[in-house]
Amino acid sequence: MPPRLLLLPRGGLLPPLRRRSPALSPLLRRTPTNKPPGYLFLSPVRAFSRYSGMAAGSPEQQLRSVVVRETVELTEKEEQIFGRLLDVVRHFGLGTQLRVAGGWVRDKLLGKDSADIDIALDNMTGQNFCEKVNEYLELMGEEQKGIGVIQCNPDQSKHLETARMLIFDIWIDFVNLRSETYAENSRIPTMEVGTAKEDAYRRDLTINSLFFNINNNSVEDLTGRGIEDLKKGLIVTPLPAKDTFLDDPLRVLRAIRFAARFNFTLAEDLKEAASDERVKSELGSKISRERIGHEIDLMMSDKHPVRAMCDIRDLRLFYVVFSFPENSNPPVFDKCDWQCVSRIEAAWNLAYSIGSSVFSSGSDPKLQDEQRRLYLYSELFVPLRNMFYFDKRSKRVPVSSYIIKHSLKLKGSDAETVVNIHAASEKFAELVLLLESRVDVRTLKEKLEDEYLEIPTDSVKRVCAGLILREIKDFWRVALLVSILSYPEAENAANILNKQDELHWRKEKYIRVERAITDIDLDGVWKLKPVLDGKSIMGVMQVKSGGPLIGKWQQRALKWQLAHPNGTMDDCIEWMKQSQSKRQKLESST
Repeated sequence: MPPRLLLLPRGGLLPPLRRRSPALSPLLRRTPTNKPPGYLFLSPVRAFSRYSGMAAGSPEQQLRSVVVRETVELTEKEEQIFGRLLDVVRHFGLGTQLRVAGGWVRDKLLGKDSADIDIALDNMTGQNFCEKVNEYLELMGEEQKGIGVIQCNPDQSKHLETARMLIFDIWIDFVNLRSETYAENSRIPTMEVGTAKEDAYRRDLTINSLFFNINNNSVEDLTGRGIEDLKKGLIVTPLPAKDTFLDDPLRVLRAIRFAARFNFTLAEDLKEAASDERVKSELGSKISRERIGHEIDLMMSDKHPVRAMCDIRDLRLFYVVFSFPENSNPPVFDKCDWQCVSRIEAAWNLAYSIGSSVFSSGSDPKLQDEQRRLYLYSELFVPLRNMFYFDKRSKRVPVSSYIIKHSLKLKGSDAETVVNIHAASEKFAELVLLLESRVDVRTLKEKLEDEYLEIPTDSVKRVCAGLILREIKDFWRVALLVSILSYPEAENAANILNKQDELHWRKEKYIRVERAITDIDLDGVWKLKPVLDGKSIMGVMQVKSGGPLIGKWQQRALKWQLAHPNGTMDDCIEWMKQSQSKRQKLESST
């Protein structure tokens, strides 16, 4: 059977997306006794961070001394893959120099594992080489592999056609070496087959311009700066930064992402170019929102998202990346970018102080990562949670939803979750007071009850909390964190507490409320199956069709079930009959 050739839409990505899923940062793994250094006052909450108040890559961020290995150490799998590729070259006499490009070389020299293998070819296209691989597999009596092709899209600054195939169960990308020349007043380059040196200089950063030559098993630093900048922890472009960014403005965000990931310093000329008005304009108009959103999502999922957001703010890119809808209500307020980034700093610090348990969700690490990611988006956009706009259908939509869905082109479910977290955090404010016995239970009891339902006083907390948790589900701890960080009482205490004590105050409040919820056995309450469904309620009431009346009784039955966690179906049916009987007697007597 001939191998399958898959042509993707222009600008598309071949599944599976080779996106790193970084383990939870050490920042969120430390014990609560570890305190991050340095503090900065922020309103309405305090945040402290080594990034606070620093211009991106400012002198305060001193150049680091990074340990860089002298050679690349291959794993057994990598030796197997590279050996197979060399076999293809030798068997067909292709004379091809095979070079691993970019991030894989960088990570290997830093002593990190990487499965992100991109092969640069000097005398043929990636698709042609993949076809040769399949010819070789057929000669060896092995199964041929499907070839995927990501076509170039100059309009979206995607200039390289890339072929992808599985080699020993690892996805490998193949692309030929290129050189680019730009005509005056044109942003679409003329592409030609280039030398390895020309290809290295057209890379985004010097630390990503390194090659590992598979043929002679050596590292090639053809810009003469890659290894030096790696050792210094410096983010620099191989060519003048402004020219590099105007060729492909997405490189601005990539520079910020790598600076944050490795805690490297942005070079001064790079910062100046990134803040250039023309570069910012090109980033907003030339690059698709999907690609911008993908870069931001990688930052949020990486080790130092706060550093990345600080750089975006300090380089005056916030409103380019997070574009707002026209005619938002209220309008975008002064220093909105500073408030948003200050908020995510404070959120990161609070999560830091509590530890990784804040994102515990059984044993599913993917869900924990998702909770962490959406927690950061929720906190970043907390200052916007009362801002709305009207869409084309005159529907009132939160601005945070617009940014997530339209500015970043993330999933609609991400926007929905963030909006729900904001709403639930406001409900949690009242619940916090209730669980700490600082609100009149009778008032809440009256809100929960009606003429058919009476809730025992000692069950009011459980019912109120259970209803909120059933709405927010797995993200209830995230919503609680957002609520605690918005809690106003610490502002009143600020006169007598130092900044470290305020953080401790918020952490202790979170721990108390979280423990109170788990102590009344509500973690996972959203999975609770209703003791009576609509059909059973219709049977008790002796009606043949549903409607609003049945819906009201379903809500009453849920409250009853939360108030009587050990109650059975028969108990609930008996309660329904008795409450109806009492109501009928009351009506007849009046």
